[in-house]
Amino acid sequence: MTAQKPPKIPLPKSWPAHGKSGVLHVISLAHFSVTHARGWAVRNSSASAQATLANDRLLQEVALLREELRIKDSRMSAIEVHRRPRYSPVNRLAILELRAARGWSLKQTAEAFLLAPATIASWSQRVDEDGPKALLQLQEPVNRYPDFVRHVVQRLKTLCPAMGKVRIANTLTRAGLHLSATTVGRMLKESSPAPECPVAVVSNNCVVTARAPNEVWHIDLTAVPVTSGFWASWSPFALPQSWPYCWWVIVAVDHFSRRLMMLQVFATKPTSETVCTVLTTIFRGTRCQPKYVICDQDPLFKGKSFKSWSERFAIAIRYGAIGKHGSIAVVERAIRTIKNECTRRILVSLRRTCFLRELMLFQDWYNEHRPHMALAGRTPNEVFFGRHAAIKRPWLEPRRHCHVKSRCTGRQTPVRGQPGDRFRLEVDYHEGRPYLPVVSLRRAA
Repeated sequence: MTAQKPPKIPLPKSWPAHGKSGVLHVISLAHFSVTHARGWAVRNSSASAQATLANDRLLQEVALLREELRIKDSRMSAIEVHRRPRYSPVNRLAILELRAARGWSLKQTAEAFLLAPATIASWSQRVDEDGPKALLQLQEPVNRYPDFVRHVVQRLKTLCPAMGKVRIANTLTRAGLHLSATTVGRMLKESSPAPECPVAVVSNNCVVTARAPNEVWHIDLTAVPVTSGFWASWSPFALPQSWPYCWWVIVAVDHFSRRLMMLQVFATKPTSETVCTVLTTIFRGTRCQPKYVICDQDPLFKGKSFKSWSERFAIAIRYGAIGKHGSIAVVERAIRTIKNECTRRILVSLRRTCFLRELMLFQDWYNEHRPHMALAGRTPNEVFFGRHAAIKRPWLEPRRHCHVKSRCTGRQTPVRGQPGDRFRLEVDYHEGRPYLPVVSLRRAA
């Protein structure tokens, strides 16, 4: 009995004209389908199947990152060798450090960075060269600081790439090393983040300023995509903004201390009744209740249920002014921090409990360990609970000949130890999360 041949499906006559867009549609549809299937599997499969699913997501992420690198490398490889930009002395040393960490051979290292094996071998033979014209160098000292201080700053930036120069300066100051943001900026050659708005402007031309904790809260909603984004190749060119394609997160921030008071996760955009129920639970659990709540003019916050809830708790609602810069800047900046330093650095889980746990860990770290620029380097918990600021503790002075009592130092805190003391950088991670660093300095023996 002969096997029956599969039927031939005729292609449209104009298919060559739409071949490229068809490829995009197929890939986008596959992404849509795979995400939906993973959401179903999370709810209906066993623990072993969920572990397999998580491993599959990691493998896919690695494959996509490798494809990004391949595309970038193909652009550089198209340039003639003698016309390619040269690596700086600092990056040459970083390449050798990466080679040592990964155990690469000369050929593997050269292929990874589009170099010749002889070039890598030449760098390895000239590691110990000294002087300003050395082929491989650490960062140069700034303002007479020793070499190891600059290396500590550069190392901290490598370990915690999300930190800007102000964050690094405040973090090291809390650990005992006082550096200005401009000094760190010269070391890193990076720009500082934009400052935050100190007051909240609302739609009725009334400026609400918090003078103590729990006077003014900011509340807003944001959608966090499970994958990298929402774009799809077909109209309306966006994936559905609901689970399993995204989570909805409600964020509440105390204006005075910049403390994250609440992070809650929903599968779909919550209703006014749901938000009121969650806020009531937070009030009873933390025994904290604001006098004012500032939010945007979303219909969710302008419904009758939300207004009646605010009247029951004697809370005045203020709405951000449309078109006014800075009207709800505090909560928008907090949401940006959550996304840049948490959700965009992890694989967002399809399980609500796992994703909520990651947000809770970030909330604890943000409130307890992250220095805030609007608070002059203090943490939200230090301001909220009135604790002594770590930034005011005795500081280390690595400059041996620095006059610690001179007015030019601009320091009001005493010096710990003696000028010229050496120290080492210790970076711990909150609950083992590499995107939640806890920095400390220890004097070297």
